[in-house]
Amino acid sequence: MHAITIPEPGGPEALVWDEVPDPVPGEGEVLVEVVASAVNRADILQRQGNYAPPPGGSAYPGLECSGRIAALGPGVSGWAVGDEVCALLAGGGYAEKVAVPSGQLLPVPEGVDLRQAAALPEVVCTVWSNVFMVAHLRPAETLLVHGGSSGIGTMAIQLAKAMGARVAVTAGTKEKLDYCAELGADILINYREQDFVEEIQRATDGAGADVILDNMGAKYLDRNVRALATSGRLAIIGLQGGSKGELNIGALLAKRAAISATSLRARPLGEKAAIVAAVREHVWPLIADGHVRPVVDREVPLSEAAAAQRVVEESGHIGKVLLVAS
Repeated sequence: MHAITIPEPGGPEALVWDEVPDPVPGEGEVLVEVVASAVNRADILQRQGNYAPPPGGSAYPGLECSGRIAALGPGVSGWAVGDEVCALLAGGGYAEKVAVPSGQLLPVPEGVDLRQAAALPEVVCTVWSNVFMVAHLRPAETLLVHGGSSGIGTMAIQLAKAMGARVAVTAGTKEKLDYCAELGADILINYREQDFVEEIQRATDGAGADVILDNMGAKYLDRNVRALATSGRLAIIGLQGGSKGELNIGALLAKRAAISATSLRARPLGEKAAIVAAVREHVWPLIADGHVRPVVDREVPLSEAAAAQRVVEESGHIGKVLLVAS
């Protein structure tokens, strides 16, 4: 098969479309013939040499895919060759075939094109696990989403609104904020022109955000704590603004607030399977009913993954950038 390899870390040009051995599904795995994958920030970090695959994981980037089951490994039940699926991966999505633990498979949701289903697994599992399973967002609470026009952001807006929450977002352009509003965002904050702490306080009559979904890490840590409501929950899922920051524990104590920080890729298989099962139970019906949908900015040939990663690095997109196999 062909796959995107990374012989040496570097810029987008470090991604090489190469012929490699086919993967073989092991115990409890299935082999998926990939129709599409998607670009995630973690893929860019891996290309740069800053995010190694977990032990035993594929060396190729790609944390999600959609496609058809080509073969079943030993011990797999409930799936058949030819089933159309999408999957959460620890790596290997930038390839024509990938071996996937069966617990990380999802059927393609009703009403979703097979290619566009590749835009779902990573963002849905990330948002559901952090915003609902960890931070326990409740109806009528306020969720603040940083990077509202990103793949994660567009999914967080839709899921929070479907669950009856109020949603605030930050983004850097009017175009992106307008799109967030179309998805249901109630409070629109241009982080280039406005201070999100002041804006969230104003919009909530001084109460603050009950839950904050943060992709920035250190850069926003202090301001995120100041923006939290009493008993608020800050869920950190990214480090685009650095990994080391100063925390005002006194402010956190005064608000009786909590901070969580999670990632999906290195979690044990059982934890991933539990998240995937929860997503299938709670989110797939919302997609089938039309309350939630994948947001796809563009489709790029898988062999041209370098161009797709440039788009994401430059933040010149809304939603997900897909990589489509030929």
